[in-house]
Amino acid sequence: MTQAYIKVISGSYKGKQIAGVVFPLIKAYTKHGDQPAFVTVDGSHAFGAGKEKIRVKVESIRDAVPSTIEEFLSNGRIDNVPAVKAAEVESDEVVMERISNRFEILHEMTKAACAGDIRAMIVTGPPGVGKSFGVELELERAAVFGHIANRKVKSEVVKGGMSDIGLYQKLYEFSDKDNVLVMDDCDELFYETTTLNLLKAALDTSKVRKISWNKESRALDGADIPRSFNFKGSIIFITNIKFENIRSKTLQEHLKALESRCHYLDLKLDTTREKLLRIRQIANTGELFSSYDFEKEQEAEVIDFLFANQPKLRETSLRTALKVADLYRSFPAKWQSFAQELVMKSAS
Repeated sequence: MTQAYIKVISGSYKGKQIAGVVFPLIKAYTKHGDQPAFVTVDGSHAFGAGKEKIRVKVESIRDAVPSTIEEFLSNGRIDNVPAVKAAEVESDEVVMERISNRFEILHEMTKAACAGDIRAMIVTGPPGVGKSFGVELELERAAVFGHIANRKVKSEVVKGGMSDIGLYQKLYEFSDKDNVLVMDDCDELFYETTTLNLLKAALDTSKVRKISWNKESRALDGADIPRSFNFKGSIIFITNIKFENIRSKTLQEHLKALESRCHYLDLKLDTTREKLLRIRQIANTGELFSSYDFEKEQEAEVIDFLFANQPKLRETSLRTALKVADLYRSFPAKWQSFAQELVMKSAS
């Protein structure tokens, strides 16, 4: 069997940062639940004897790409990898501007959904970067301005599990024009045939989007909900799933049909650096720590703590920033030592 090779664009092994190093591949990109993703490689050429099978941590599948034996012979040792020129590294300001542009699209597209100008959007990105906050903020604004303009904008954010009959009922409840239904982390809807078919009908590109329920249901009879209706509202899906990473061929076909009916916005916060800069970006607006009554220097201390301890953090997210801020406010003399125990990985 021919040996495969993989280049780690950005990763780490036992705290040592790896960028641009090629390894003989043992097992491709792997991720289990909330555990860090990794690739299993032969690290002996880079790290010496005894490292014939190691796990290199990576942030996303894009951080480990196929390579060749020729590239391995050139860049198979960490010492041999040429230094990246400063001009080739994007500045923090450039990265933050790109992130800001994507979130601006999120806000504008949510406004368009509230206005009934678009029927559906899928927003994907890692947890804890403000996806839900951006959408909910625009829903609140739409409700206020709609009241002033004598235009009733009806919306709801649904989180957690939902059955097929529950989805049918919720679609009926928000079937009118100027209605916006937000599905936040309701990912199981994507895995069930019946719920996917209901969503495809609700988001069809035809002039009339008719949804039908052709099975017995006491729930519908008791709620006086018809067995078919026309859906005129808009739907926003917020998810951590990247559709292109789904491996099931059957599910891929379903998701492609759903994606073709929706605008698909990937916030692309795939690297730890991007997540940290997103946290700094929101902190700079004054929104992140607005309820803490912090001085600017204190806010900066919290952010600097996250940057300095990133490799040890259990999660790089806005939630972690707020946890550290809670500790700072409650234990101003001991917050760093408390944070080391409460938001950082065990050293063992």
